[in-house]
Amino acid sequence: MTTAPSIRLLLADDHPVVRAGLRAVLDTEHDFTVVAEAATAEAAVERAAAGGVDVVLMDLQFGAGGSMHGSEATAAIAARGPGAPRVLVLTTYDTDADILAAVEAGASGYLLKDAPPEELAAAVRTAAAGRSALAPAVAHRLMHRMRTPGETLTKRELEVLELVGEGLSNQQISKRLFLSQATVKSHLVHVFAKLGVESRTAAVAKARAHHLIRR
Repeated sequence: MTTAPSIRLLLADDHPVVRAGLRAVLDTEHDFTVVAEAATAEAAVERAAAGGVDVVLMDLQFGAGGSMHGSEATAAIAARGPGAPRVLVLTTYDTDADILAAVEAGASGYLLKDAPPEELAAAVRTAAAGRSALAPAVAHRLMHRMRTPGETLTKRELEVLELVGEGLSNQQISKRLFLSQATVKSHLVHVFAKLGVESRTAAVAKARAHHLIRR
């Protein structure tokens, strides 16, 4: 009787304690082998490209030492096409902006860091098999967006609103997103209408209250 090959994992997170905790949990599964760790998104992309990895557990926000976001790293890994490792996003963020960015980047799954070990293990196996592995709360949010497309903010509207929340002006947002100022204003008009608000401050406050963007 032959045993199935182990699912080879790459842990991408900038916190050593988090990586150690994940390794401790994953090492208890007989069919998992943690083959590498990465402290930056750039390092994760490089290691994934080197081969020998089936699933990357990817954080979204990386601190000092790199400038790439987890969603950008996910897109870079997924862009390698057939044979590329599957990416399972494992993060603390459950906003629409983060979820959409990760899914559109090609993530095979999206899980929150407070998920129980058995849910994490199941998600890894699901992603390795080429299927979608979404946390129940994440799946619910995506289904709600699909059912109410006229009421939900688009990915670009969320990006603009995220930058408004960071205190950027329309001119600064236009430069950051490579849009005209007129386009930025148009997006904000749509945002105000969908959220039922009349100011930038109110839009940010409501979006944060409804977990559309980060606090």
